[in-house]
Amino acid sequence: MLDTLLPILIFSALAVAVIGAVRRVRLWRQGRPAKVALLRGLAAMPRRYLVDLHHVVARDKVMSNTHVATAGGFVAAAVLMILVHGLGFANPVLGGLLLAASALMFVGSLFVARRRRNPPARLSKGPWMRLPKSLMAFSLSVFLITLPTVGILPDGTGSAILALALSAVLVWGLGEMFFGMTWGGPMKHAFAGTLHLAFHRRPERFGEGNRSTGLKALNLEDTKAPLGVETPSDFTWNQLLGFDACVQCGRCEAVCPAFAAGQPLNPKKLIQDMVVGMAGGSDAAYAGSPYPGKPVGEHAGSPHGPIVAREGKALVDAETLWSCTTCRACVEECPMMIEHVDAIVDMRRFLTLEHGNTPNKGAEVLDNLIATDNPGGFDPGSRMHWAADLNLPLMRDLGQVDVLLWLGDGVFDMRNQRTLRALVKVLRAAGVDFAVLGNEERDSGDVARRLGDEATFQSLAKRNIATLSQYRFQRIVTCDPHSFHVLGNEYGELGGHYAVSHHSTYIAELYEAGRLHFAPWKGGSVTYHDPCYLGRYNGEYEAPRNVLKALGIDVAEMQRSGFRSRCCGGGGGAPITDIPGKQRIPDMRMNDVKETGAELVAVGCPQCTAMLEGVVDATAEVRDIAELVADALVERPASSGSTRAPQPAAEEVTP
Repeated sequence: MLDTLLPILIFSALAVAVIGAVRRVRLWRQGRPAKVALLRGLAAMPRRYLVDLHHVVARDKVMSNTHVATAGGFVAAAVLMILVHGLGFANPVLGGLLLAASALMFVGSLFVARRRRNPPARLSKGPWMRLPKSLMAFSLSVFLITLPTVGILPDGTGSAILALALSAVLVWGLGEMFFGMTWGGPMKHAFAGTLHLAFHRRPERFGEGNRSTGLKALNLEDTKAPLGVETPSDFTWNQLLGFDACVQCGRCEAVCPAFAAGQPLNPKKLIQDMVVGMAGGSDAAYAGSPYPGKPVGEHAGSPHGPIVAREGKALVDAETLWSCTTCRACVEECPMMIEHVDAIVDMRRFLTLEHGNTPNKGAEVLDNLIATDNPGGFDPGSRMHWAADLNLPLMRDLGQVDVLLWLGDGVFDMRNQRTLRALVKVLRAAGVDFAVLGNEERDSGDVARRLGDEATFQSLAKRNIATLSQYRFQRIVTCDPHSFHVLGNEYGELGGHYAVSHHSTYIAELYEAGRLHFAPWKGGSVTYHDPCYLGRYNGEYEAPRNVLKALGIDVAEMQRSGFRSRCCGGGGGAPITDIPGKQRIPDMRMNDVKETGAELVAVGCPQCTAMLEGVVDATAEVRDIAELVADALVERPASSGSTRAPQPAAEEVTP
């Protein structure tokens, strides 16, 4: 009886899955066109799945092994089941392999069941709670019906009632595994996720050490192109595909600083809202953590309806989008490699460019950038007032140098001026041939771009590129990770290609070259805060620590450091839009510092300095790496016998 039933069940399930796949593809194709390397992407998909994606999954060893057993067992069991029971290639070898695959899948499902017994808050519940039983039903039924194939049980074992019971259990498993993959359910991510890896919006992310974090430019010359994203269908089709790949694991939710602070943002919920908008409907069926302070069931949308509505129901509220610090913690943790930040900025672009809807001081800052080339609205001619006593060399006088020192808008902030003065002292101590643009320098455009004002960003960028094209230099060095990122990763699309270094990286190189010497560290315990735009955006974690090590500092690492560092709350224009929550992000970060017992927190970003120093009753002093290095500088001892190259003595520049 099973010999007759099984092929019917298997191929019926496959047919339903194919119909569902066509329907799913149509939902994705509602999005705007996007060019993808079709064949190359499909060919690269196995490596992207087995290597690139698995590197992220493997951060949780237990779940990594569970995923290998469950997913690997399912893929092998499904293929072998079609061959053995669907096409009739029943032999002991294939049957034995099918038994092994289904047994492996069953073991994996036991771990999934244990995970779901008392799931962490970040995991979605609802339909996901039935997943362990469905995995068990599929693997166990396939295992049992395969036993006669390998001769462990004689053919025809059991009654017709037993055969029907086994078939019913198999239908349950087939329904979840095949029907659910394409029609919607906990296994939907398996189908969408596979194609998402093949047709990823950023294929350059894949491969050893590759990183792609720069925002993509809008074509402002195309009058027909939308200025940002107003409706779900304004996303590109492979962005919609990426949203549909979400496995609802909640890793993004667990690391989001805005969510932890009680602001109305949950990156997992945001992605699920985009899926709701793509298919049409409401968020009433969402079974995960909501946006803080916003109950589930009050939002709805459609593929061609507005994401943020001025009146009536919408998919999300504007303040949800403005809560994001663009720290990319969500993107770094996502096992499906979904680009949350790209989507948020795309939606911000529409609000800013089409409606001028930038909250709190956003509009004022953008107006200042347009009028004065800096977000504070300061007189552009006062950019160099802080350095009146330093006699800094100017590019317009020299024309060509080894290093162009990019000052950034920290020149207008008295606290950051101390960092800049310290960096100048370090560069002169190392005998670096450097110069600054002076009043020719404009804001890099980072704040404008993150606030969604692509037009102002491109205007600033193109003028900076035109200025830089007049001079010759080997590299740009800056103490601002935001300028570092924008100049190095986002100007290229507009024609500006430069070698850019963060000052910690350059100082580490100078030390290794023997051009800097330090007195032994005599201060207290020190921890280090990783800036988001240096670490997660650009992968630089070691250079700052190497500098601190060279100073003789043994860093007391915070629990959340490196690629899991907690944001200071200063990125993405968050201090400007200032969406309220239950607590402040920098307060949480200084609590992380307090837990280490450190007396000093070393930083490498003016935004981080400002945010962390703004914490009331902080227990640790905040100092930039350049300040620590400048304080420790000594001349090279004449009798040291050092093999390092001689250098000029440090000039006395007061940080």
